[in-house]
This record gives sequence, structure tokens and C-alpha cells, in this order.
Amino acid sequence: MTFGKGSHLHLIDGSAFIFRAYHALPPLTRKSDGLPIGAVSGFCNMLYRYIEANTGADAPTHAAVIFDYSGKTFRNNLYSAYKANRPPAPEDLVPQFPLTRAATRAFNVACIEIEGFEADDIIGTLSHQARDAGGRVTIISSDKDLMQLVGGGVEMLDPMKNKRIDREGVEEKFGVGPERVVDVQALAGDSVDNVPGAPGIGIKTAALLINEYGDLETLLARAEEIKQPKRRQTLIENAELIRISRDLVKLDCDMELDFTLDSLEVKEPDTEKLLAFLSEMEFRTIVKRVAEKFNVEAPAIPDAPAPSAASSPDAPAAPETKPFDTASYEKVTTMGALERWIDAIYARGYVAVDTETTGLDEMQADLVGVSLCVEPGEACYIPVGHTLGEDDLFGGSNLVDGQLSKNMVLDALKPMLEDESILKIGQNMKYDAKIFARHGVRVAPYDDTMLLSYALNAGIHNHGMDALSERYLNHTPIPTKELLGSGKSAITFDKVEIGKAVEYAAEDADITLRLWQVLKPRLHAEKVTTVYETLERPLSPVLAQMEMAGILVDRDVLSRMSNAFAQKMAGLEAEIHELAGESFNVGSPAQLGEILFEKMGLEGGKKGKTGKYSTPADVLEDLATEHDLPARVLDWRQLSKLKSTYTDALQTFIHPETGRVHTSYVQTGAVTGRLASSDPNLQNIPVRSEEGRRIREAFIAPKGKKLISLDYSQIELRILAHVANIESLKQAFRDGLDIHAMTASEMFNVPIEGMDPMVRRQAKAINFGVIYGISGFGLARNLRIPRKEAQGFIDRYFERFPGIRTYMDDTVAFAKEHKYVETLFGRKIHTPEIGAKGPQAGFAKRQAINAPIQGSAADIIRRAMIRMPEAIKDLPATMLLQVHDELIFEVDEDACDQVIEVVKDVMETASDPAVKLDVPIEVDAGIGDNWAEAH
Repeated sequence: MTFGKGSHLHLIDGSAFIFRAYHALPPLTRKSDGLPIGAVSGFCNMLYRYIEANTGADAPTHAAVIFDYSGKTFRNNLYSAYKANRPPAPEDLVPQFPLTRAATRAFNVACIEIEGFEADDIIGTLSHQARDAGGRVTIISSDKDLMQLVGGGVEMLDPMKNKRIDREGVEEKFGVGPERVVDVQALAGDSVDNVPGAPGIGIKTAALLINEYGDLETLLARAEEIKQPKRRQTLIENAELIRISRDLVKLDCDMELDFTLDSLEVKEPDTEKLLAFLSEMEFRTIVKRVAEKFNVEAPAIPDAPAPSAASSPDAPAAPETKPFDTASYEKVTTMGALERWIDAIYARGYVAVDTETTGLDEMQADLVGVSLCVEPGEACYIPVGHTLGEDDLFGGSNLVDGQLSKNMVLDALKPMLEDESILKIGQNMKYDAKIFARHGVRVAPYDDTMLLSYALNAGIHNHGMDALSERYLNHTPIPTKELLGSGKSAITFDKVEIGKAVEYAAEDADITLRLWQVLKPRLHAEKVTTVYETLERPLSPVLAQMEMAGILVDRDVLSRMSNAFAQKMAGLEAEIHELAGESFNVGSPAQLGEILFEKMGLEGGKKGKTGKYSTPADVLEDLATEHDLPARVLDWRQLSKLKSTYTDALQTFIHPETGRVHTSYVQTGAVTGRLASSDPNLQNIPVRSEEGRRIREAFIAPKGKKLISLDYSQIELRILAHVANIESLKQAFRDGLDIHAMTASEMFNVPIEGMDPMVRRQAKAINFGVIYGISGFGLARNLRIPRKEAQGFIDRYFERFPGIRTYMDDTVAFAKEHKYVETLFGRKIHTPEIGAKGPQAGFAKRQAINAPIQGSAADIIRRAMIRMPEAIKDLPATMLLQVHDELIFEVDEDACDQVIEVVKDVMETASDPAVKLDVPIEVDAGIGDNWAEAH
């Protein structure tokens, strides 16, 4: 086919596909020889999905995948530092580059790379040639450098967002049309590619200048006219550098190519060659999909050996099941159809379940529908709450016709959902369990694919359904935005047309069942069955009960605190202005930077791309060791955060019916096993400052009840003493000594008796800071003391406890060898960055050292929480909150002592019988009318 009018050329940015694939998948290796193939696997799946999706009127007639050629290009001759800051490609990615080229050719798609030129230049040249020949061009990339090509029949498609970028999209990104993108980039520069640009000028300023003066050369010729002195001087002094930058970012669209557009015509793959390549890579799932698509026999791939316990958790092939077909899912609108599904569930013995609701708040969202799946590819959706989107005259919602009654559906499902012989499978099942619980249905037992993934892969990837589906099923779920939209125009699920809802909701249940089939068998192979069955799965229903109970919050107390914080902030502002010698906006980092680094002349100021100073907390903490003004600003910022994040925001989370705050706990929020909480986050209420501690006064007990707080005492130091086998620390705990006070006495040469609490708090910072690899620099910042003094504390600490250094070194060595560390209870915390170089190296080592200690502490309180419902079932007590090492209960006034005795026993023996610690575990208890009093 001759390229011309009516032709449509697709140009795929191959490098972008490779890096997206590499970072999206775990580090896979070919089983037969250990060859890294993760990026190749992802690349093949992306290319196959691209080919499958491009049908119809918008399909390409011609296509090519364009790659960067390794080595220097003509731009390095223009500017030797071009791309000098870019790190080398990851070691395991390098051998995969040629394989992605081979994959492209195997799919029978043109594969192009040219020595001395970047992929962008080739794309630019082909775009111009195609446009001049009268054809259309779609560039499949999100690279901003390619936006200069848009227009005249050339558009871009961002494959990550599935968003088309036309002239308006370019103007939204750069503030100018495509023809002036190069001018803006020349001024703004690019730190990634080390394009210098004009110092202090960013995209917005550059666009403003180009729009005012028309083009770059005119701007540089008339730079003397610019009123702002700094901007004027920058342009005059850096004119030549700006012109070099323009030459670096401008694409060469006139390359001489040794092939024609006609040679890029789309062709069907040669199935024999394609399957041979995919089989050689040992890609079982895509081999089966390709064979089914072209109706040929799939070649046999030898079974891989079973993974060893120490092997990295490579993603297995998806189960051999039918492809996804959303059109096959059933809409259930009769009781007869629902009964058939229930019969099928009892025959199978398990079912994947998902709910659709009007929002993300489980305590207030309405149930819209339920989806079920008993076999891969066989799923249904039962709509019960879809509305017409308009209220009737009496303020009620008009339900769409043809739906079953919500009560009838729940009455039919309840026996099955509560049947102990039927396993319910969900993704983040705690959410669905709470929705059902609000309707009188107690779901049990259940498996959770999110928790299965977490037990297997903590530290490797996230555990959301979309990510897991991409990773393990090679399937991209229907995006939520397609149904609900986004921003102000977004709708709730009850307004979604039922036909679309069936496809989306049933697909979720189908995906969940398939994920369960992939992940559940891996527990035994990876030796984490105990972690899942004793720490993760049984904790989920306990958390659901706590979340539904909520904690009573006094709105008036929060309101009074907000007012008090506002007054104190005003006082601090006045003090800051006096220290500065002038008034300025304390909340403006730029204005603060000018005061600190220009007016006061302090060291450490750095300007960002906008040309303005950055004043993050770490910079201010360094300065606060020697100057009062930054210290006062830190105090002001802390109050501002307390006011906005807690005393103001907490009021909006008070449930209108219960008067309580119902936080949501996230089991998978931290790789160590620590819980996180959200909406609102109650884990991060500051307790180091008096103001932060006061916020807890708003959390109260109802009349006739008390709050009791039980808190593990120095649990992580006790675990450190055990795992590092430090006899002096173990003996100190056995003798009941206060470790922080002991450290304070050693470090600060003060007696333990009558010690100043602030001195003890400083010692606590040293204890925990040193355990987690804090530097003298970091400790100085935390304590606001000189760095030399802080380093002296650290040196003396290791002299006193040399076993801690040994533990640290041994743990890092283990992590480097195995790519994971373990808690005392067998939880694997993967450390994929442990071999990193540069700034990441120190962080990765500290994380590896921290994880076994913090993770073991998290496992201990998990074990206590799991045992707690049974222990207190006959007592007038309700477990409400978990905050790090602390549990909060609401208890009848006359039962506090009895409850404390029972709860302390559960918490102090939580590690038994799995682990017998060499040090005693101790729990501190308190009682009060509010959380502050109890703690």
C-alpha cells in the first residue's frame, strides 16, 4: 500500500514501553537459565494489547516501534554535558534491550533505531514525511519533547492515561502552541537531560516571555527591555547557553532514512515465528492467548522447577483459563436467576464477592449492587440501587426499573455469606464485610487477595486490584473513570447505566477469583502460609469491628482548640516578624527564603526551578540549631498543621448519626506490618509537643464509661535486645530499669533520680535514632544540637552496646544475599533496593535494619488484637483504636481494673507460643475520661 491520503501512521516510543514495563513488573527471570525477562514480558504484553486494540476506523495502516540507539548522539557534540546526569540503566535491564527489539520483529512490526540519533529525531522525521504525504500520524508516547511535532495531522496518545494530546493539550502543558514549545524548553531547560536553559526561569515564566515577545530570538534581542532586573540579567548573561539549549531540544526532522513509509505497512504476525520467540522466553500465558487468537496449536513449554524458599517471588503465569469477556457476564434481575447462582456457589464451595456502593465511606455509603463469580469468566452482577439520577417530588430517589429489591437479595444471600462451609473471596474484603454488616449480614469466612499479595510481596509492589491484575493476569481492568468520570462532573455508582455496571462490577469479581487462584498456592511455596493465616486473615474482621465501633469525639473541644491555636500562631507570627525586622507571609516559603538567605545571609539556601528559595522542614531544622527565627517558624508550621489537619479537619469526620469518628485501618500500608489509618489518619497525631498531646482530649468516653489505654513499653528496644542478643540490655530490662533514663544518664552525665523529662526524651531520640541508622547529621537536626555533639553521642552509644553494630552489619549482609529480611514471626519484608548506589543506598540499609525490629513489634500487637475479641467477649469493653504500640478501649466505669488485667495478660503473652523472648514484655495502662488522660 502506497502511503498517502487516508493513511494513518502509528509511531511507538519503544524506550518508554520498555521502562514502563520494567518498573511495572517484579524482577522476573527465565526459569531455564535465570535470564532477566521482566521488562520483555511486560513489553510483549503491552505490544500485544496495542495490536489487539487497534481496530476499526482509527486503526493504523502503517506502524513502527522506534528505539534509542545506545551511545552518544550529535547532541553530545553540541554540549558535552548533555544527559550527563542520567544514571546507567539497571544491571538486569541491559540484557533485555536487544530482546525487546527481537520481540518487536517477532510481532512483525517495523523496528527502527539509527546510530547517532535519538528515537525522538526518527519520530520527528517520519512525522513530517507522513504529514507531507497527506497522511495522519499518532505518536504513542507521553514524552514532552515530542509535543513540538503536534499539529497538521500529527497528534500524540499518552498510553499511560489513554489520553490524546492535540494542539490544545500542548498549550495546556506548555502555555504556548507546538510551534513555540522549543523556545519555551530552551528557556526552562531540563534537569533530566541536563539541558541548561536560563537559571531561575521555569515553564510558566518562559511561556509568559515567549507569548509577550513572540519568539526566542526576539526575546533575546530585546532582553534589555525586561523590567525585572534578575530576569533581564539572566537572559543577557546566558543568551548563548539558551541558544545551545534550543539546539539540544529541537528535533532533527530532516534525517536521511534508508527506508520508506511504504515499508512500515501493518502486517499480520507470522504466528510460527511469534510463538517460537514467546516460547523461547517461556511466556506461557501470552503463548496461549496468541495461539487461541490465530487458532493454532500452542507449543509446549517445559514446566519450570518449583521455586526454592530463598528465591525471589517471581510472578507466576496466570492460570490456564478462558480470556476475559465482559459481554458474557450476566445481569441478575429475577429471584430464579439469583437462586441458580446460589446453587452454583454451594456446588463449588467458594465464591468471589464484590459490592458496588455510592461512595468510599463504608459507614455511610449505600449498597448499589453485588457481583459474584464462581468460575473464571463466569460472573454476574445483581443491581439493587441504581437510580435515574433525579429525585422525585417528595425528595426520594427514583430506582431504575427491573432491579430486585435490596432486602430480597440480601435475605437470599445472607445464609450463604454467613455459611462457614462456603469460602468468600474478596479484594480488600474488609470494606465489603462492613457494607454487609450494616445490613445485618456477617460475612465469614473469607480470603482477601490484597492480603495474600501483601503476605507474599511486601516491599516489592503495591496490592491494589488493578496493579495485581496487570501483573499476574496480564489484564487491564475497566478504568473507574470510564464509568464515574472525574472532578466536579463525577457521578456516584448508582447513576451508572446498569449495562455498563454489569461489565465493570462482574469483571471485578472475575479478576478477584483469578487472582486468588494465582496467589493462594504460592503461600506454601514461599513459606508465608503462617503469616497469612495467623497474622493477616484473622486480623481483618477484628479491624472491621473496631472501625464500625468508632470513638466518640467532642466537637466543642476541637473548636476551642482551633481558636487557641489560631491565637498562638498570631503570637508566633509577631515574634517571627520582630526577629526578621519586617512583616512577611510566614506561610510563604519563597518570602521566608528571602528573609533567611538574602536578608539574614544564612547558609544552606537553595533555589528551585522557579528561581525561588525552598524552605522544607529539614533545612529549617538545620538552621534552628543556631538561630531562633527558623525555630519559631517550625513551631508556627506545627501549629498550622495541627489546626488544619486535626482540630479543623477532625470535625468534618464526625459521623452525623453516631457522633463518632470511624477511621479505616490499612493492613497493607507499611511493608513492616504496621497498620496505617485513613479518613481520618489517627496514627500521626503528634505526641512530642504539648499542643499535639492536647488533641487527644477531644476523644472522649460516653457517660458512664471510661477510656483505657494499654501501651507496650519500649517494645522495639526489647526486641532489639533479643534479636541482637545484647546481654547488658536484656539484663537491664529484666531488672526493670528505664532504658531511656539509663541512656540519658550515660549520655548526659545526669542522675536518673529526678531526671528532667525533656532530657529523657532526648535520650529516647538517641536510642531509637541509632537503632535505625540515624547519622550525626540527622540526630543533630532532631535534637537541635551541633552535629559534632550528636556524632559524639552516637560513637559513645556503640562503645556501650557493640552488639548493635554487629546486628546491623549482619542484617544488611543477609538482605543483600536474600533480597529480604524477616521478622521473628516469619514475615518477609523484601528489600529490592538494598543493592542501590548513591543516596538510595543509605536509606535502603536503614530500612533493612529497621524492618525486622519494627515488623516484629507490629506482629506482636497484631497477635494481641486477634486474640482480644475472645478474651473480652464477656466483659463490658470494646476495642476502639490501635495506634502503633497502643490499644484504646471503651469500658464501663466499674469494670476498668478487670478489663486492664485481662488485656494486659493478652498483650504481654502475645508472642507465645510462637516466639519465646529473652526479655519480659511490659504494658503500661491508664484510665481517663478522654484519650489524653488515659494515655
